[in-house]
Amino acid sequence: MRYAHEVGKVRAAEQALMARLPEGALMRRAAAGLAATCARLLPGVYGARVVLLVGGGDNGGDALYAGAGLARRGASVVAVLASDRFHREGLAALRTAGGRVLKAADTGPVGAAIEDADLVIDGLTGIGGTGALREPYAGLARRTEDIDAIVVACDVPSGVDAGSGRVEGAAVRADVTVTFGTYKPGLLIDPGAAHCGVVELVDIGLGAHLPDPDVVAAWPVDLRVPQPGSESDKYRRGVVGVLAGSERYTGAAVLCVGGAVHGGAGMVRFASTPHPVELVRHHWPEAVTTVIDRTSAALEQVGQVQAWVVGPGLGTDEDAEALVEAVLSTDLPALVDADGLTVLARRRDLLRREAPTVLTPHAGELTRLLGNRTPRQTIEARRLECVQRAAAELSATVLLKGSTTLIAEQDRPVRVNPTGTPRLATAGTGDVLSGLIGALLAGGMPAIEAATAGAYLHGLAGRLAAAPPTDGPSGPAPGREAPISAQDVVTALPDAFRTLA
Repeated sequence: MRYAHEVGKVRAAEQALMARLPEGALMRRAAAGLAATCARLLPGVYGARVVLLVGGGDNGGDALYAGAGLARRGASVVAVLASDRFHREGLAALRTAGGRVLKAADTGPVGAAIEDADLVIDGLTGIGGTGALREPYAGLARRTEDIDAIVVACDVPSGVDAGSGRVEGAAVRADVTVTFGTYKPGLLIDPGAAHCGVVELVDIGLGAHLPDPDVVAAWPVDLRVPQPGSESDKYRRGVVGVLAGSERYTGAAVLCVGGAVHGGAGMVRFASTPHPVELVRHHWPEAVTTVIDRTSAALEQVGQVQAWVVGPGLGTDEDAEALVEAVLSTDLPALVDADGLTVLARRRDLLRREAPTVLTPHAGELTRLLGNRTPRQTIEARRLECVQRAAAELSATVLLKGSTTLIAEQDRPVRVNPTGTPRLATAGTGDVLSGLIGALLAGGMPAIEAATAGAYLHGLAGRLAAAPPTDGPSGPAPGREAPISAQDVVTALPDAFRTLA
């Protein structure tokens, strides 16, 4: 796992460690790691043109000491001071190493230096920065746009809220972010994550002083999906029941069942009205199908299952509400998506249950689930805060879909999904995700683990489906990602599972 800690916990850990070290030692550790990363990024350090954007905080000091190290190796280093409260010892070290200094007000020389640079280090603000950047910080951040230089952010790109990922104005868009001691939530959560580029973690010795993380992101090795053994049969592998589709919305049923079939379930039992059942039989003959009346007694016709998926394409009328109520009245794990979430928005009482419940809303659906008290735009801008609140209010595992998928349970670190592609923003891919997570629930995974693994595999399948074809041993052939359909994601799921092996 990649562990991220909120800013207050990082500050406390830094203070505890600094109390045991000589003055300035922690900053020099961070600067050494920053300089080493920058040196690796440059074709050669000697003669390289490096610009430091220096603010008044500790990150400005980190940048100055790193610049001094690069200058001692022959780089031509220019520091641009955006504040009169710069780190004086760091600046003295840079001058001693041969570095030059400009003030942000010297707009002509500053612009020329940035345009000519091979590498720019952003040390304008640190992890304590919140809100929109002010001048001259905002202007310097904008100057880093559309330049040929490699842009390296120190700890967090300036303009990105380290605690949440919020971006409220101009912000540096880095190629690489070198962060110290631990990840910060804003490095993993959009829109901030989109400004970070590749994130490199430098160990400065905080580990022993850090408490439990607030946010985690899984590596493939962390995902423990059920694996069949020699004693397995279709029932031991898990039977998932899917209530989806209607006479009007048939495609959601086909896609949801496809996600469940390729999600590792031993059996998929699908139940709906005649036309969706006919289509599912045609596309997925391995699914066991049942035509049902849309009443609370429908579950008795389906047969035994280990988990339920309800909602995709179901409609939102009284009959659909009866099916959602029937599922949530069981003592089995259940996933509710799409139309089922609309039903829950008016029947939140149905969430008072002991069995695990997974909800998979996008921002608009979460707005309704939270009683329309939080606008969609606020949810998209404050994803971490809103998903945590939703998990607590709804007493469920909440998977918030979007540019960064977050999975939350009350009193647990929020999970951040690292896979995915903008190409997944197309109709039907959420139905595939629902079936996939349902299959993992039926296989016995705890709710937060099933949602985490499902989001990871779904995002990876999207990448695989959209990626250019490989061209022999040299790797992918040149080209951009291609448009994909939800069915392409279903087809790519087996390859996504293979990467975990």
